Amino acid sequence: MNKMNIKNVAVFCGSKSGSNPLFVEHATILGKLLAQYQITLIYGGGRVGLMGTVADAVMNNNGKVIGVIPEVLLSWEQQHKGITDLRVVNDMHIRKKMMYDLCDAAIILPGGHGTLDELFELITWNTLKIHEKKIILLNSAGFYDHLIAHINNMQQQEFLHEDWQLRISIHDSPHTIFS
Repeated sequence: MNKMNIKNVAVFCGSKSGSNPLFVEHATILGKLLAQYQITLIYGGGRVGLMGTVADAVMNNNGKVIGVIPEVLLSWEQQHKGITDLRVVNDMHIRKKMMYDLCDAAIILPGGHGTLDELFELITWNTLKIHEKKIILLNSAGFYDHLIAHINNMQQQEFLHEDWQLRISIHDSPHTIFS
């Protein structure tokens, strides 16, 4: 990734940490790598779950973090007060749009409904040529294997306009993203 002149990366992930310790480990490694390559983290602004883990890892390694959080989630996700810049917006739509506008690429870590919503909106916008930003799926411990199989099924059943792998790259480790 560092060879592509990426300066800002949006990371979409869970506001919970999940049950597999590898999820937290990968979020921590990703944060360290972003700081090491001087890539600004753009994320959802929370201090809990994988969101908080990746933000903490960037900050603990002298990196830069911009959080974007809607007012409705201030108490739910417990906004992170120890980051470079926290932007509070009116709603989820403004949050996603601002995150997309601020980033050069996006990395998707394990997460729940919100993470999938963000992933599919990115893919849709990319397919419609609203943006051409690189989309990276971090498939920690095979978390997204079933989703990948379903996307393959959508393609096999001819519901997609093009090969989805032109839009998304899949990595099993944060290290391979940067190699």
